[in-house]
Parts: sequence; C-alpha cells; structure tokens
Amino acid sequence: MAQAATAPVLPQTDHASKRIAVIGAGAAGICMAKYLREVGFAVTIFEIGSQIGGMWCYQNDNGLSSAYRTLHINTSRGVTRFHDLDFDDDVQAFPDHWDMHRYLEKYARHFNLVPLIRFNSRVADIRPAFDPASDPPRWDIVLEDGKTEEFDTVIAATGHLADPMHVPIFRDNFTGTYVHSHHYKEPEDFVGQRICVVGVGNSACDIASDVCVTSPRCVLVARSGAIILPKLFCGIPFTDITRKIQRPWIPGWLRRKLTGILTFLVHGNMQKLGFRPMEKRVHTTSNGTIVTDIAYSRIAVKHEIEKIDGKVLHFSDGTAEEFDTIIAATGYQIQLPFISRDIVPLEDNKLRLYKRMVQPGWPGLYFPGFFNTDTALNMVFEHQARWIRAVEMGEAVLPSDDDMWADIKAQERWVGERFKDTARHTIEEEHVVYLGALKKSLRLMKRLAKWRKGKFPTPQTKLGKLSPER
Repeated sequence: MAQAATAPVLPQTDHASKRIAVIGAGAAGICMAKYLREVGFAVTIFEIGSQIGGMWCYQNDNGLSSAYRTLHINTSRGVTRFHDLDFDDDVQAFPDHWDMHRYLEKYARHFNLVPLIRFNSRVADIRPAFDPASDPPRWDIVLEDGKTEEFDTVIAATGHLADPMHVPIFRDNFTGTYVHSHHYKEPEDFVGQRICVVGVGNSACDIASDVCVTSPRCVLVARSGAIILPKLFCGIPFTDITRKIQRPWIPGWLRRKLTGILTFLVHGNMQKLGFRPMEKRVHTTSNGTIVTDIAYSRIAVKHEIEKIDGKVLHFSDGTAEEFDTIIAATGYQIQLPFISRDIVPLEDNKLRLYKRMVQPGWPGLYFPGFFNTDTALNMVFEHQARWIRAVEMGEAVLPSDDDMWADIKAQERWVGERFKDTARHTIEEEHVVYLGALKKSLRLMKRLAKWRKGKFPTPQTKLGKLSPER
C-alpha cells in the first residue's frame, strides 16, 4: 500500500492555549481531532487500546469492537470516505473491516494525528472543575492509573456499539448456546448447528447469511417489518445511486418512495419473503445475499418467539423447533462509564443531547457519534466536527439551556412520531434532516455570537426559534 503523505505542521494560533481532550481513536475521535487540530487547538486523544480504528479494528485489543470476520461496510467507498482523503485505489467497492482499519490509520498519519494519541489510556472519570453558572469550562480527566489532567474541553467519541443489549428470555431460558452478535466473530464456530438468529438489522442479516450455508436449519426472527436494501443496482453500488436523491430540496416522502421502488425492482415484495409490513420506519438494513438465501430456503423467516422450553423455541405461527444456538442481534445499550449520571443522565437508553452532541448546562463537553443514521457515518462525523469547532472557536454560541431542552423535546417528538418505539431508535436520525438541522442551528448560533459581540444592533432571531423545524 502506498504511504500517504504527511500533512504539514500547522502554525500556532491564538487557539493553542485551549486544551482539548478527545476520548477514543476510532473514526469519530480522529475526525474530531483533525478538525480541531487544524485550527491550532492543543488536542490529546486518549485511546483505551493500542490500535487506531475503534470498532473497525477486528479483534481490537480494547475489547470493544463488534466487527466480525466477514464484515463489510454497507455504504460504497465513495460515500464512506472522508471528503479530503480517498481510499487506496485497490480498495473494493464495499470496504471490509480490514480496508476500513487501514483507511483510518492512513487518515491519522496523513493529518499527523498519531503523535496526539496516548494509547493504552483508559479514562476512568470526567469531572467538572468549574461552576457552569459562572466560570469558563474546565474538566479533569482521571485515568485508570489515577493520574489527572485538566482540559478546557472534552469530546467523548467512544461510540455506542460496545455493550450488548440482552433480551432476558433468550439469555436466561434457552439451554443451548446463547451468543450476542457482539461476540460473534467467525462462522466456523457454528458449522452443523441448528441456529436461530434474532433480529433483522445489518448484523443479523449478515450473520444469518454467514451461518446458513453449513446449518441444517437456520431461522431469522424478524419481530418488526423490514425493507432490505440491495448492495448493487445494475452493477452500481446502491448507495451511489440513492445519494443522488438524498437532497434537502427533495421531500422526504419522495426520497423514501424512490428508494422503495428501486429496492422492489431488485428484491421484490418483502412480505412475500416472510417479513411483516412496515408500520413505522426502522433503521435501514442493507444486504446483498440474504434475499437469495431466503429464496433458496437456507433461511426461514419467523416473527416472534413466544416461549422457550429448554432448547425448543415456540413461535407465534404455532410451530415449535429445537435449536442448538441462538445468536441475538438485539442491539446495544448506551454506556458512558467515565462520567457521572448527575452530569449526563441516561435512562431507557436515551441520551438527551442538543443536536445529538451537547448536554445542556455543561459547556465544553460533547458526545459526537451517538446516533444511528441511514448513510455513512464518516460524512456525518465531519459535519459534527465543523459544528463543534465553530463553537469552540467562539464563532458560534450555544442557545440557552431552556432553548436546548426545547429543541431536544421537539427532536424526540419527531423521532417518536415516525420510528418504531424501541431502545435502538432513541438515537435514530435521517441524515438529510439531521444535517439540515445542524446547518440551520449553526447559522443561527453564529448570528447570536455576532450579536453578543456587538456586530448586530439587535438580535436577528428570537432564541426560542433556534430549534430548526424538522
């Protein structure tokens, strides 16, 4: 692989006195560090393991990666890349986790971020060292070894795919082998077993297609309706096509309609494959093989498990079958073990943040990357990084706590009205809508900053209107 050129050392600016801690050297963390470093902030990245790449580092020694050996990203390389650095020329259309890991290492080298990373540094606690009512932000980072360092700003980019969410009836009542998808790594471990995969998300479909070929019986339990997007359309990556219609001036209903038509042309009617009809929107699933596996009867689709009797599963259609293994692709719980719940409440898997990043009442603390969306994450990380950078540079000013809470409640209503009521969907975002909201809020916050500096004789907007319409 060709060695990437190293970015030039940037000149020091007035921002050099501001110290910023980034927790996590995954895609979100190195993206945040790159955008903040390039304007001169003094950035330190704390990484719990010895590798760059977070979840994209297969068998990462930080113990947190959910990657399995056959994992490929769902978006094409053109959609997945950061805007200012491409994959190497020989990378396949849909990068696998090795491609992604190499790319993130390349990104860190190219933008000279590696010297900023402190590997094998577990953050045990983030403590405020200021009175938010009167003082500028100062935060203490306490490491596992007891050392403490003070920073002006903390960016927690640790992600939300590390702590499996278990359904007790599967874990506790089934007497065969129970595995959460987080711990699934290779299909060879399951050869010859009768397997029930619970879930219809991306991991569930990938894993079912992995194991069904050598399984005498493989059942996929899809408790909700699904639309499974294809990987290719007429030989073209599907996301390369759909991104052309993902424009804010195209109504959301029309974007979804066009995507549904294209999907139907490739995969046909989802209900004929055994899935329930969609009642509310769910997180996007994309898979290139599972429809064929269902058509070949390698995988059977069921709807609900009503009872478990030892190794026998009783389904809602009245049938009962014996299985050797349940693989539960039942999602993840958001965990922030390094910060007090008094600072960041976390109930029912709800992380209630302004624009998915800011905890009202606690300036200088950000949580990028805590969302599910319908496109490549890297592009959204870049938008979040620019938004945070503008606030930290003083170009934009956050709204009042009341206005931020009003925005959070409006966002929760928007999601609740459209998406299925599950723990997973508490952090769901349609990226076209979300990015539009970010841009609008940033424009308004920049106007507020100018007004406070006396550049506007009167406020150009009422603070209560800072919440973008969704």
